[in-house]
Formats: sequence, structure tokens, C-alpha cells
Amino acid sequence: MTSVLQIGPLTERFNTALAADYAVTCLWQQADPEAFLREQGGAFEVVVTSARFGCSAEQLVLLPNLQAICSFGVGYDAIAVEAARARGIPVSTTPDVLNDCVADLAMGLIIDCARRISETERFVRAGRWSDTPWTGLGRKVSGKRLGIVGLGRIGEAVAQRAAGFAMPVRYHNRRPVAGSPLGYEANLLDLARWADFLVLTCPGGASTHHLINQGVLEALGPSGCLINVARGSVVDQDALITALTEGRLGGAGLDVFAAEPDVPGALRGLDSVVLVPHIGSATEETRLDMEQLLLANLQAFVEQGALLTPL
Repeated sequence: MTSVLQIGPLTERFNTALAADYAVTCLWQQADPEAFLREQGGAFEVVVTSARFGCSAEQLVLLPNLQAICSFGVGYDAIAVEAARARGIPVSTTPDVLNDCVADLAMGLIIDCARRISETERFVRAGRWSDTPWTGLGRKVSGKRLGIVGLGRIGEAVAQRAAGFAMPVRYHNRRPVAGSPLGYEANLLDLARWADFLVLTCPGGASTHHLINQGVLEALGPSGCLINVARGSVVDQDALITALTEGRLGGAGLDVFAAEPDVPGALRGLDSVVLVPHIGSATEETRLDMEQLLLANLQAFVEQGALLTPL
């Protein structure tokens, strides 16, 4: 049986399915994971991991016979991809199967921020409505301008949903997407100035670290709203807190954070912010599809020597 090192746990359903067909060692169950890898790392042919647990360059050094990395999720900033490539180790993720659910959540966060759904739900749940009429006003969503940072598969799915709300859409990438009918903004600041809502669907990693900085937030402005379903590292979180606290940004809908699961109290205390615990792909259907695709990648590599969805 192929020797598999599983970096971190997934669902019990997945863990059981994996162990049924492969010789699996669970790294998180070792008393001293680093010492274990120093002693036993040469035994493993494949790493199974996730966007959360990753596979570091330090771990790769201790896995001299590794042949492939199969990861759960689309994010790969926690995986030492360049170090793997330098050794000819292919890396797979689980793309496409989660596009719809992440895009659905992005639209939900837009609507929640604009219509103040979470804020008013807290108002009712606290029993305040019986004593104090709700007088606050939200903002209309239909017809508002939507900017997308990162027009990949998920960004395109967000744009499709925005069409149902008659929202003009423009996007920012490193370069225009061939064949896209959407408006391209080469300058991120120009996109932020134009947009009512700025949705982040770009990858994480060094190339996008703090891409959304003070300047972008100020360009989005006191009536603008930032929606992040990408990675927490894409946003300068301190600058975001300052902009929100000082009223220089209208609001934010956040699925991801700089140091998950730690969410600063300054964000938790703001009614203008909707906070959810990284649930973009968290539906029964999508998580099952992701598990099955990871297993299919592993099976394809073992049987054919090639991954189905390599980076």
C-alpha cells in the first residue's frame, strides 16, 4: 500500500475512506511531529493535507522520498509550492467544485452588509425592538457597482450572480482575462474608487500580501464595502480596522482573517462588519465533492502517476 502522511484531520468520513485504501500515518497524532519526521519521514510517498494545514518547506526537507502532495481546498499559500516544484513534486488542490458556494457566500455578505441583516438580527434577538423602534437605513444592492479583485473561477461566479442584481461589474487582475466581457481596471485604486462593493477572490501568498492597503480602503471610501472571501493575508487588517473605526470605510463582510481563528476585538465590536468563520465552502454538498476530488487525485497519482487537478 502507498505510504501516506496526513498532515491534519479532515472529516471522519474522509479519514475513514483514506485509511481504507492507503497506509496512513496521522502527523497530528504524533507526540513530537518534527522528531517523528526526522526519524520516519523517508517512509512517505504522498502527503495529504489541506489549505489550512499546508506543508512547509521545513517539512519537505524531512520527506526525502515524497512524490506528490494532495490538498483539500483551493488555497495553497500554506504549501511550500516552489520548494516542491524544485524537487519535481506535483501539488494538487480541489478547484471548481467550491466555486458556487464561495460565490454564494460573497453575495450573501454583500446583501448582509448593505441591508444590515446581522446588525438588525442582533437588535431583535436582544429584545430591543419592543422598546425602541428600528430607525436605521440600509443601502440598496440592485444596480450598485461591483469591483472584483481576482477574476478567476470564483470571481467569474460572483460576476454571474451580480448580473441577477443588475450590478455593473469591473475587475482587476495582473492582466485582462481573454474573452471576458467585463470591464478591466489595470489600476486597483481606480477600481476601488469606482466600486460600491469590492469583492476579493484572488489567491493568497506573497504576491497578494496586503494588496488591500490603506490607499485602497480610502479609495473605496465611507460609502464603500469590502468583501473578503479570499485570504486574510490579502488585506492589511490593521489598516482595515482603522478605516472602519474612523468612518473612512463604510463596512466589510469578512470570511477570512489575518490570524485565524483569532479575530481582533476591534472588528468584533463594529456593527458595520459582518464576521463569519471561514465558511466559504462549508456546505454538505461542496465539502463532499472536495473530499472526493482529493481522493480521486490521490488514486490517479498512485495508479497513473499523474494528478487530475495539479497547480
